[in-house]
Amino acid sequence: MTANPSPPSEAPLALKVVGITKRFGALLANDQIDLELRAGEILAILGENGAGKTTLMNILFGHYVPDQGQVWVLGRPLKLGSPAAALAAGIGMVHQHVVLADNLSVLDNILLGTQPLWHLWSRRRERRRRIQKLAEELGLAVDPDALVGSLTLGERQRVEILKVLYRGARILILDEPTAVLTPPEIEPFFHTLRQMAGRGLGILLISHKLQEVMRISDRVMVLRSGRVVMTGKTAEIHPAALAEAMVGQRLAAVVKAPLSPGETVLELQQVSCGVLERVSLTVRRHEIVGIAGVAGNGQSVLADLVCGVIRPQQGHLHLYGRVLRLISPAEMVRQGMARIPEDRHKTGLIGSLSLWENWVIERYRDPEFSRWGILRHRQIYQQAYTWLQTYDVRGLQGEDPRRALQMPVQLLSGGNMQKVILSRELCRDPQVIVAHQPTRGLDLGAVAYVHTQLLAAARAGAGILLISEDLDELLSLADRVAVLYRGRLSPAAPTHTTTVTALGLRMTGQEVADAC
Repeated sequence: MTANPSPPSEAPLALKVVGITKRFGALLANDQIDLELRAGEILAILGENGAGKTTLMNILFGHYVPDQGQVWVLGRPLKLGSPAAALAAGIGMVHQHVVLADNLSVLDNILLGTQPLWHLWSRRRERRRRIQKLAEELGLAVDPDALVGSLTLGERQRVEILKVLYRGARILILDEPTAVLTPPEIEPFFHTLRQMAGRGLGILLISHKLQEVMRISDRVMVLRSGRVVMTGKTAEIHPAALAEAMVGQRLAAVVKAPLSPGETVLELQQVSCGVLERVSLTVRRHEIVGIAGVAGNGQSVLADLVCGVIRPQQGHLHLYGRVLRLISPAEMVRQGMARIPEDRHKTGLIGSLSLWENWVIERYRDPEFSRWGILRHRQIYQQAYTWLQTYDVRGLQGEDPRRALQMPVQLLSGGNMQKVILSRELCRDPQVIVAHQPTRGLDLGAVAYVHTQLLAAARAGAGILLISEDLDELLSLADRVAVLYRGRLSPAAPTHTTTVTALGLRMTGQEVADAC
């Protein structure tokens, strides 16, 4: 699918933004941003983490009040700072991390909040028919009586979109919508977007995937450091120009050099635990082994198992050729294992703690950083500040390490949070690295940085287990790739013998039975 031409200039303006400016203390998050979106148009908004995309979307949806600027929806001024006013004006937003009530049905999730509670059970048959008709027209097939907790991530996203459209949205904001989709699901989703645009819906699409932006959007706008640095018709802009506009310089390609694998550092032998069934896997030095799969097929269990968070119910876990008898997160760290977790907010970092506390949290008992139970703050500050600078963590305010490191880590952008984790985990030259969705939600520059660090660690001798739903990432970094489907792991095949299409089919259960 190629980008369609933009709607004619006479199409009505769905959204107009003039001079939006927003400061958070000394940080200028949005600087005089102007934006126009016409009915039936798909406008992609690109930018690095921290470029101001999320701030702008939160202003449009009423979560933030700008310091300056105005917004018009369908020709009428929008009351800023009120999500209820945004919804009433016809703005709907589908977040990257879908938030629905798992214990309620699809129908109840869609209806919840649309009417008083005492009316929730009235006219349900009529509302079900209306939702089913809307779903059929847009190709958003989902059972209205199914429990949301039983749905895949892609199906949950459909529910969120139906929920927004059921409430009469005329402007739809989508935040990284393909992050939860498998390759076979993306094309039908793009078709649905085109159908929605064809019905006159204005769509704002936030994404960091240039190939997808080039395929689906009519126009593109690039933010950098809170300002608009590029805007234009997608068909008239080269992807390389977009990438350069995002990062402010030409982005060098990350090239994987061939390496000869060494001895085995991690091995699973017929391991069963939770949803995992008789999983066998080996990872060698100088090697990156990729694990593909749709979320919910056992990836989180596998990562927790390897990192010592849970123990195998059957089978054995080997590290450096020895069966592990004592299994715990602390023991895995002591044995030279590093973990880049799936969720940097929940399990990677503690948002309310400072930078230095998050950096030293796994090593505060090391003799280098404590003596007789007392922290050696000067050594911690010096080491943390040096390594955070080495990994280009932006936001360290001031040259005094002690003062700069007091900032709560939750104030950093997603990309800089990931760099904090990388600096903490990789500074100790780990022998085994478990990288679970290491680039999810990151911009092009941050993705390239993470990839560079993982390749450097493999060259230095680490064995890396890379769990990712980004098939392009797996094929560009991994030496071998296996597919996890319903707790069963296919044999790891060399990446040069497989394709995105083949992996996508296996992720949906096709051909896996023959391989397992």
